[in-house]
Amino acid sequence: MEMLRRSSVFAAEVFDRTPTTDKELVSQAKALCRDYIHSRLNRVGIGWSNPEHGLAASGGTLGETSSVLLWLGDELEYLRPNVYRNVARQLNIAVASENAVSDAFLAVAADIFSTGITWGKVVSLYAVAGALAVDCVRHGHPDMVDTIVDCMGEFVRKHLTSWLKRKGGWVDVTKCVVNTDASFRSHWLVTAACTFGHYLKAIVLYLLREK
Repeated sequence: MEMLRRSSVFAAEVFDRTPTTDKELVSQAKALCRDYIHSRLNRVGIGWSNPEHGLAASGGTLGETSSVLLWLGDELEYLRPNVYRNVARQLNIAVASENAVSDAFLAVAADIFSTGITWGKVVSLYAVAGALAVDCVRHGHPDMVDTIVDCMGEFVRKHLTSWLKRKGGWVDVTKCVVNTDASFRSHWLVTAACTFGHYLKAIVLYLLREK
């Protein structure tokens, strides 16, 4: 928890200005990922942190961004509940293996973004992280939460930082809820859900290739 607090404080310090370095963007990505995971763990009753102390409840730009990310994740998970449940079983991985969890998460991430980057796909990746973390903790491996968060940071560092800089940073995701037109929200969320729905086939091929 102390590591989470320090990371969140660092992210908050750099969040209220336009990000200038990859390090800042990655730190923010990991802080948002921890908050997303802890929200999902608390929602199913297996969390170990007080939701009132999370980023989403802390206020400020970082808290607002986390709140929007969580809300969009709720919408996406509502649209495709079966896709974002029992992810470890769908991927046929052993959650006790750090390598298996890391490799599977990064392979899913690569597949989601194989045709480009959108905020819908970013939200989808966070939903995957949250669902996978729930599976790991339920099976007695809470240490895998840090593994998943680190994987998120690694993927963002390698593939999303340039895009995020062009967008002006993570705060740009808040623009996704400015438009109150339900058809607009439905369109991009359904697109993200359908895109993510294709990952299972890709991961099956990935697992077969690894064997």
